[in-house]
Amino acid sequence: MLTDPAFIRRLESLYLLARKILGGSLQADRRSTKKGAGITFADYAQYSLGDDYRSIDWRVYAKFESLLIKLFELEEDATIYLLVDHSPSMASKQQYAKELAAALGYIALNTLDRLAVYGLADKLRPLFDPTRGRNQVLPFLRSLEAAPSFGVDTDFTACAREFEARHRRKGLVCVVSDFLFPGGFEEGLSRLQWHKHEVFCLQTLDDNDLKCPWKGDVTLECVETGASQRVTVSPREAKMYEEAITEWNSGLQRTCAKRGLGFVSTTTERPFDEVIQDLLRRGGLVG
Repeated sequence: MLTDPAFIRRLESLYLLARKILGGSLQADRRSTKKGAGITFADYAQYSLGDDYRSIDWRVYAKFESLLIKLFELEEDATIYLLVDHSPSMASKQQYAKELAAALGYIALNTLDRLAVYGLADKLRPLFDPTRGRNQVLPFLRSLEAAPSFGVDTDFTACAREFEARHRRKGLVCVVSDFLFPGGFEEGLSRLQWHKHEVFCLQTLDDNDLKCPWKGDVTLECVETGASQRVTVSPREAKMYEEAITEWNSGLQRTCAKRGLGFVSTTTERPFDEVIQDLLRRGGLVG
């Protein structure tokens, strides 16, 4: 439970460590800003009852069927965007991914950075609208805890494209996922960088991702699409799978290094707070 007092105490310890090591920030370039009815376009926010309907961006609605209002820059601020994989294939890793995201969001809110959280699957789903302040910690944790798996596939490129349309002002984007996307990850990462966002990839895996546990004649079914296939798995095929997943993960690491993106890979066997501690000690969410 993300709202359990014992879990929150672990988050508080991580925040205190962040404050000691990084001055409490998840990124080096912090800004203090507000948004309102200014002149320079800054960002988008979900439309809520009572908002000025004249601020709705109808072009975004026509493309994504999502009501967003334009925000205009009064002064600049730091924004942390958490993109957490909520596709069905993350089922065995979902709680772990949420714990990692909870720690990062907790630190961001306690350092008064703006925080926004989205779910990733076949589309981008808002989980926590952009806001800031320590009083938003419990609403954030409750929203993250209650967020279910969704979608029939994982389309990282489509999610990144929608994020690109929603958020044009520079921020820090952290993607928490296994990155085992059917369509690959390179175009999605490129789109996340399009508006000069800093991007950090936090890869979460489990033993079933890294090893092939099946032997003999088996029927494999995709947990997302429901597609099935009858295959024979010999020691040779099992070895080929393990080599392929190793090469895929190495490719992700190489892509991040080439693009100057931050990257950490972990498994569910490792305590989430140990991962965040190491991340903070190496300088936070930086490339």
